[in-house]
Amino acid sequence: MTTAPALPAPATLYPALAQVQPSLADLQPAIAPMTVPAGTVLFTKNTPCQGFPLVLDGEIKVSRSSGDGRSLELYRVVPGELCLVSSACLFRTQPLSAHGVTTKASTLLLISPDVFTRWLETPAFRNEVLGLFAERMADLTGLIDAVAFQRLDQRLAAALLGRGPELALTHQALADELGTVREIVSRLLRRFEREGWVELGRERIHIRDSAALRAMAAALPA
Repeated sequence: MTTAPALPAPATLYPALAQVQPSLADLQPAIAPMTVPAGTVLFTKNTPCQGFPLVLDGEIKVSRSSGDGRSLELYRVVPGELCLVSSACLFRTQPLSAHGVTTKASTLLLISPDVFTRWLETPAFRNEVLGLFAERMADLTGLIDAVAFQRLDQRLAAALLGRGPELALTHQALADELGTVREIVSRLLRRFEREGWVELGRERIHIRDSAALRAMAAALPA
């Protein structure tokens, strides 16, 4: 029988936690790691923030959705990183502006809002949260530029690269990632297939000409 590898200590992933008061040890057993399966909805848009998640293992995808069902991924939270949407909500005591779903089995600590507020009194933790805002703002600015100024065929070509020659992806999953609708993605993929760049199958995309896709993504002639 094999045993699961031990998870890193929270303070190893989040060094600022070594200085906060109350410490994680002081909060035990009220705050203990919880493990949830992939696809678990951790928080939803326009609801109060129930706590601040610290990811010890796994990944959270944070997205915004439109009324017609389209979804746009904002960022992902992995071990050692902080959730911008949760911290912004707690800073302003306003409802959440996006939703978060685990992409794989994940283990996390959920820090209550009042403890989060007390931790902000610790300069090291407050600086870490403010540094997160700066980093995430740069990421979101890049995302806004891509959505507003880059053609969708360029963005789709870029999304297909870096995943290997065989992609186990549905057209809907790509549409969600790009913040558009499945029909447009399917139309563009069929165009790529006619050009000989990809070969389409059932929930599968085979990359036949990565150089052409790279040229499209870079807006250069193939």
